[in-house]
Amino acid sequence: MPMHKTDAFAAEIAWTDKEQAATDSMAEREFQLLYDATAQPILAYLTGVTGRRDVAEDVLQETYCRFLVRRPDAMEIAEARRYLFRIATNLLRDRWRRGEDTPAPELADEGSSPDVNLQIDVRRAMQAMKPRERELLWLAYVEGMSHAEIAAATGLGAMSVRLLLYRARRRAAAWLRGEGTSDESKPM
Repeated sequence: MPMHKTDAFAAEIAWTDKEQAATDSMAEREFQLLYDATAQPILAYLTGVTGRRDVAEDVLQETYCRFLVRRPDAMEIAEARRYLFRIATNLLRDRWRRGEDTPAPELADEGSSPDVNLQIDVRRAMQAMKPRERELLWLAYVEGMSHAEIAAATGLGAMSVRLLLYRARRRAAAWLRGEGTSDESKPM
């Protein structure tokens, strides 16, 4: 029995829907792989820089929402990772500019273990840093990014990253030696 025009049209729509469903399913799998590979490091970065898990989770969610809305062309995972860090960094800066959050990490209770004391000292040093210094130190030493990768993630020039990172390291070292406890080492 021959197909009527409406049946042919309906079959074409059904085929398109099946193609779209397969494409959506593949895109969902690709996104899940990207999320699995990047969410924990970005959440750790956001928590380390803000010191607040609740703020970090909010910014992480907004980061992935913005990523999905923009739907960038296919990217290698390393490029997508830098792009996500860039979005997260910009969202943090926007929050700070609006005065929504005070970028001051919370400190853990003091312990007697040398490892715990070192962690507390590092957290206090990070608290004493400016937000941009915390960002740079985290990306360089926790995430292990190169100057070029940090530049891509923060929107700064690579030479600026090099200089600012040098200054941040110097300031953190001075603070850890007990030389940076004056008012000038407090976050702005």
